[in-house]
Amino acid sequence: MAEKEPENPRAYPDRPYVGVGVVIFRGDQVLLAQRVKSPRELSWSIPGGAQEINETVREAGLREVREETGLEVDILGLIDVVDSITRDPDGRVQFHYTLVDFYAEWRSGEAIAGDDCPGVCWANHNDLDSYDLRSVTLEIIHLAAKKRRALPAE
Repeated sequence: MAEKEPENPRAYPDRPYVGVGVVIFRGDQVLLAQRVKSPRELSWSIPGGAQEINETVREAGLREVREETGLEVDILGLIDVVDSITRDPDGRVQFHYTLVDFYAEWRSGEAIAGDDCPGVCWANHNDLDSYDLRSVTLEIIHLAAKKRRALPAE
């Protein structure tokens, strides 16, 4: 008999969860991470996860990047705050996240998938369409690239 997949404890919430994502740049590349949990299990996205008690959203972003990828990054700024609401076939809210997205520059380390991330890869900006990213994720990456280009030269 097949083992039943454990229920996601964040399914059918009574409040939104705060998630933090980080668009990481290294030269002309951006880091993508594969999701391990529903919604969108095994799809490509940006590294990130849930904020924990007693940590700021920036601290959550840095922790999630370390846990999922092993990288050290410098957060450069806020990209946007996005509402992610997924409904089941009956129209009930199955997942509800408020996503705070930052952009960052790679500082050190080799991208290695952590325990809660089945895969990571550096992707060229022009190749992002081949990863079947959600449209909102692609928009966040493009907005991050635009904000990064607008930074004053060092």
